Amino acid sequence: MLFTSFIFILLLVVTFGLYYLPWFKYFQVYILVVSSFIFYAYNEPILLLLLIFSPAVNILTSYYITYGTRFNKKAIAILGVAVELAVLTFFKYSPLFSRTFFGSTSSVGHFLLMIPLPIGISFFTFEGISLVIDVYSEKYFDRKKYVSTSLFEHAKNIYCFISFFPHLIAGPIVKAHDFLPQIKSKTFTDIDWQSAFRTLVTGYFLKMVVADNLKDFTFWIEYPYFLSAPSSKLIMMLIGYSCQIFADFAGYSLIAIGLAKLFGYNLMSNFNFPYISSSFKEFWKRWHISLSSYLMEYLYIPLGGNKKGKVRTYIHLMVTMLLGGLWHGASWSYAVWGGFHGFALAAERLLADFFKLKHNFFIIFLKRIIVFAFVTLAWLLFKLTDFSHVIMYMKSLVNNWSMSSNLKESMLCMNIFYYSLPVFCYHALYLFSKSKHYYIFKRVEFLAYGIMLFFILTNSGEAGSFIYFQF
Repeated sequence: MLFTSFIFILLLVVTFGLYYLPWFKYFQVYILVVSSFIFYAYNEPILLLLLIFSPAVNILTSYYITYGTRFNKKAIAILGVAVELAVLTFFKYSPLFSRTFFGSTSSVGHFLLMIPLPIGISFFTFEGISLVIDVYSEKYFDRKKYVSTSLFEHAKNIYCFISFFPHLIAGPIVKAHDFLPQIKSKTFTDIDWQSAFRTLVTGYFLKMVVADNLKDFTFWIEYPYFLSAPSSKLIMMLIGYSCQIFADFAGYSLIAIGLAKLFGYNLMSNFNFPYISSSFKEFWKRWHISLSSYLMEYLYIPLGGNKKGKVRTYIHLMVTMLLGGLWHGASWSYAVWGGFHGFALAAERLLADFFKLKHNFFIIFLKRIIVFAFVTLAWLLFKLTDFSHVIMYMKSLVNNWSMSSNLKESMLCMNIFYYSLPVFCYHALYLFSKSKHYYIFKRVEFLAYGIMLFFILTNSGEAGSFIYFQF
């Protein structure tokens, strides 16, 4: 069920209306859980069983860690995490195992290929694991404060935490210690309408106007269309896809955050203008923040972080990013993408130990261009999940400079420029916000939201699934 569909708007209106009716004040969490189950089951009802089973594992695990005997808490925690990872591996990585270890004619390989990929499984599995780790370690909160003595009450809260429909399908990844303290009675007067409006309008604009239009032009990145395209077109399509994936995912995240605000919940910001980054380290502090912070808290730091010497630090970075890449999908191209970013982070850290650059305007600008160029080039591994196609695209990029563009190709490049421009303006406006003259824009800010609303109504592209739904 897409956030841009009529059926979703209908579900949202009904849920919102029931949620704030005075007679249902004590049933708000139940209303959210039921609506979230309807939301998830709309396209594939059978997969609702997984959304019921997976949190159930977390519920029982966290409950018995809290109220079970003290001698087996660690074993229960390990078992709970292992079951979650096993479920994730079975549904998400079976096709990868099939292609890697079994032939196309193998009955086992065929069976593994036929296993469906439940939408959003990576997100709600990670959220469930965060609950088990948080409850076991008590690092972020007192478990007895947030794990009710009533198993039924605890189950209600955890189903709300994991299945809450604004973030269920594609994040932001919510951690237990951020969400559970927010579960309480909400009132209509507490809604931050201004913040919700701004967030939703920006999110819908990025998704419906920018991403949904760009997808029709970046489609030609697919094999074999790119083989006969001139290099200038290949570059523009890559830039367009870079803007598309940002607008698509940042748009989804903003919509999710805005919807959550309507129900009195605050989700963490997932993007902080990543394309102004002047280093890969900064990029990962600004891109998919909920995933990067999750990997930092639950993988990089437990491995030892940067506390065990430089060589181990580089290894920890590579391991974290390789697993972060594989989290995105059952294809070796995602592992290569993660490895690329891990290598970039390690190399950047190594160079910083030997070279100290003065950070003047020109150096920062140049570094931003370099980071954007390499990040954009790496997105090719997302678009073309067959690694051989990535190699062919790179060869075409190098070899097709002599080809001239025809009118149709020139128009495609112009359309990519037109729909990519809002992404660059969005980032430029953030940089301008540091200026003492920013107050000028603040005075007419309402016009920007009016313009975005106008384009949402008049220039939205054909609705398409969010890119991160596949993860």
